[in-house]
Amino acid sequence: MNEDKRPRRRERRRSRDRWGNRMAIIGITLVVFCLGVVVNVKSASMKKKDMEYQVREEALQKQLDYEINRANELEEYRVYVQTKQYIEEVAKQKLGLVNPDEILLKPSPK
Repeated sequence: MNEDKRPRRRERRRSRDRWGNRMAIIGITLVVFCLGVVVNVKSASMKKKDMEYQVREEALQKQLDYEINRANELEEYRVYVQTKQYIEEVAKQKLGLVNPDEILLKPSPK
């Protein structure tokens, strides 16, 4: 009789060990699956942010190019403002002055 009880106990112990091993494998599988889902979701959000940053970078690059072009135009205008030609032009337009060698023709009143 003693011999009959021992093999049954061993079988029970083995079945409990197998059940525990199966549960451990299932638990580990679930953890790995959850990590995979989290990594996939984060990857998608990172791709979305990357696209947003690329659009923003392009807009900022266009703005930078525009400002550089504007700065060049302003520099050219600054140099032009310091020329004699500009001074004469302003004197004629705003002050109505003329050079001594110029002849003004005015229309006769009717």
